[in-house]
Amino acid sequence: MNNKVSRILGLAFLWQAITSLVSGAVLETKWYVEGNIGATLVNINDQPWLLKMNIFVDVLTALGIIFLGGMLYLYLRKINEKMALVGFGFYILEAILIAASRMNVFPLLDISKEYVTGGQTAALAAMGSMAYDSSHFAGMTLTMLAFCAGAIPLYYLLFKSSILPKWLSFIGLVTVFPCLAGTLISLFSGEASMAWFAAYMPFEFVVAVWILVAGVKLGQETASLPVTANAKI
Repeated sequence: MNNKVSRILGLAFLWQAITSLVSGAVLETKWYVEGNIGATLVNINDQPWLLKMNIFVDVLTALGIIFLGGMLYLYLRKINEKMALVGFGFYILEAILIAASRMNVFPLLDISKEYVTGGQTAALAAMGSMAYDSSHFAGMTLTMLAFCAGAIPLYYLLFKSSILPKWLSFIGLVTVFPCLAGTLISLFSGEASMAWFAAYMPFEFVVAVWILVAGVKLGQETASLPVTANAKI
């Protein structure tokens, strides 16, 4: 196995994991106030660069998801090309939904200015709430649904392959199902507890570090891939 190709896969996992964390757990928490759209709009007006940076990082996340899906497809297509292609397709859909959701949140920049300078009217607060809620629905609920639909076949193929240790691939596959359950709860019954997603959260960081440190192992079913991949680098 060529170390360069191995590191690219590890960096693909790490890239999208870090950008997702920075976007949701760092940047958004600086401008969004849970349950208070008025305070949220004031925060955006006072520091618009935070929302702009949040949008930029989300775009990086979308690119990282496509890159990761493409890398996984290249590694796993020798096992089951149709299943790998389905997983990659859902990763592309996930990235598209993230990008589309940012189009909904961008108007908050203008709404926040009008809200602060126009007397903080209820109508502008309602517009801001609608913009945020639609962005959150597309960028979180629908995005997670696409992620789960893509991760299940791809992680199943990872488990079937010899690229990663079986136990590590198994953890990734199993922890996707609570994410799917939590997403369906959010879709049909409102917000789901973060407990549904907690088990999966460390996986992408763990697998990224594992690949970067230990590399990946190719079995007979993927033996021809590194030569092809390395020839393109």
